[in-house]
Amino acid sequence: MFLEVRNLTKSFKKEQVVKNLDFTLDAHQTLSILGKSGCGKTTMLKMIAGLVKPDNGEVLLAGEAVTLKKPEKRNIVYLYQEDLLFPHLNAFENIAFGLRLKKLPQAKITEEVDKIIVSLELEGQATKMPNQLSGGQRQRVSFGRAIITNPSLLLLDEPFGSLDAGTRKRMQTLFQNLTKTYNITSLFITHDLKEALLIGDKIGFMKAGNLKVYEDKNAFINDTTTGVQEEINFWESLN
Repeated sequence: MFLEVRNLTKSFKKEQVVKNLDFTLDAHQTLSILGKSGCGKTTMLKMIAGLVKPDNGEVLLAGEAVTLKKPEKRNIVYLYQEDLLFPHLNAFENIAFGLRLKKLPQAKITEEVDKIIVSLELEGQATKMPNQLSGGQRQRVSFGRAIITNPSLLLLDEPFGSLDAGTRKRMQTLFQNLTKTYNITSLFITHDLKEALLIGDKIGFMKAGNLKVYEDKNAFINDTTTGVQEEINFWESLN
């Protein structure tokens, strides 16, 4: 197993937000995680990223314990719903930022960024500033900045939540292509059932701080406690 999360817990004051989190994920797979607001999804991601210290438990990547490592030492990238681009840098320089920190030669930076720009379907947008880009384009630049550093794990917290339906659908397809091209391992939080089923190799459902990861998508769909059957029945009733 590439990612191992063992008995991870977190409380804020008297409220236990994450309870005995215990799951694994193979390399180059995406785990989609559904759950209502306030169920602990974001706190879980932040503990894995090192942004929030757990009360108990541990996180392992490729067999190495990273629980006590600082966030910048984990080779994990956290993507928020907001793109959080540097407003003073154009699209090319936003994507190149991580490579410049590594002090790679300019020729190598240009080669890698140009390749990512093609993968992200951002040809012709490289010199534009963030305020000149659409929401979908900004989110693609954000993806590029994350992927180009070759992180071990990508954590995505409702990355398409602020996009319109058409752009969101295009980004879902683009994300699927990127995960294959760059062998990405990721946790993908979403409120959208269809998106979770489309993007995830595995599905997890979080409720009141507890996460259940299903053996396969059929097991998730057939679990009456998730509310999936009610949603399916609703759409079928409209036909």
